[in-house]
Amino acid sequence: MSNQSIPQVMTAVLLNGHGGFEQLEYRSDIAVPTPGPGEVLIRVGAAGINNTDINTRIGWYSKKVTRDTNAGCACGFSETETEDASWSGTPLHFPRIQGADCCGQVVAVGEGVASSRIGERVLVRTMLRSQVGFRPFECWTYGSECDGGFAQYTTAPSADTWAVNSDWSDVELASVPCAYSTAEGMLYRAGVGSKDRVLITGASGGVGSAAVQLAKCRGADVIALCSASKADQVHALGADQVVTRDADMIEALGENSVTVVIDLVGGAQWPTLLRLLRRGGRYAIAGAIAGPLVEFDLRTLYLKDLSFFGCTWQDDAVFENVVRYIEEGRIRPFVSQSYPLSDITQAQQDFIDKRYAGKLVLVPPQENVDENS
Repeated sequence: MSNQSIPQVMTAVLLNGHGGFEQLEYRSDIAVPTPGPGEVLIRVGAAGINNTDINTRIGWYSKKVTRDTNAGCACGFSETETEDASWSGTPLHFPRIQGADCCGQVVAVGEGVASSRIGERVLVRTMLRSQVGFRPFECWTYGSECDGGFAQYTTAPSADTWAVNSDWSDVELASVPCAYSTAEGMLYRAGVGSKDRVLITGASGGVGSAAVQLAKCRGADVIALCSASKADQVHALGADQVVTRDADMIEALGENSVTVVIDLVGGAQWPTLLRLLRRGGRYAIAGAIAGPLVEFDLRTLYLKDLSFFGCTWQDDAVFENVVRYIEEGRIRPFVSQSYPLSDITQAQQDFIDKRYAGKLVLVPPQENVDENS
């Protein structure tokens, strides 16, 4: 531990169970965690909002739930089974401090961690690797299987806490970990390169807007699918073409016109996405907010020689790539709004309503943290 003064209690938002907004409890009497062996204690500067925070709260990951995310965002789902309502498919332990995104400063270290880490400005890798022994295709999600960033202080494994050299604000950096690593993971798995023509669904959201930028980093030709009201913003991020969500995609793009689909939406449009793919095309998915159940003609899969990638686990290179893109100035944050942590319900409601493009970020109170730490 550090010999610097660290408060004994902090402000945080507790998730007390699966359900609606009533399960979120804002409190200022939560014990500041102590870093265990191999861990660091982080004073949180900001924490982004992500679909996974909401999906976990409402129990949407339970296979009993077949409806789209928005159907239960405010009240949860009565059909949720707590036994499988998490990323890992195992029950969550409540209360839980959520927050898959975290930007902050290391203020103390646990046993086995160099004291030189104190003072580092850091991001926490959302898909923790050290917690599962760096084994492939196992998931331990920050803010789900362990406490996350919706607090003034949080602990994280040192091996999953990355120092970042950047002049971005905490709010800007906090928009990155979950969204950009999810997007980069999809592009990495699908092998996107400069010869690809890529269609990105949900392109105005946090992950979608990240995917637009990251696909351009790889030299791809990018087609973005989003609402008409957000088309200009998405185009400004680097999309070569924007197709509005209510357009006839076959008419707008033509069958067999793209080599890769990066899908974050699922739902009723899903069969059309496969029609758009060329023979030998690749399809990657990491979200299904428009609905998890789709109609699938297996003949399309094998007659077109398509490759499918379900993307949750991320190769170790993924977060390394994201941090490198930040430090090299190859991407830029797209934050539309920030809110005090106490306004988490309003922030999640705005997120659900898709009121803004890009990312929404929460900022914990700073008045009772140690400013000299």
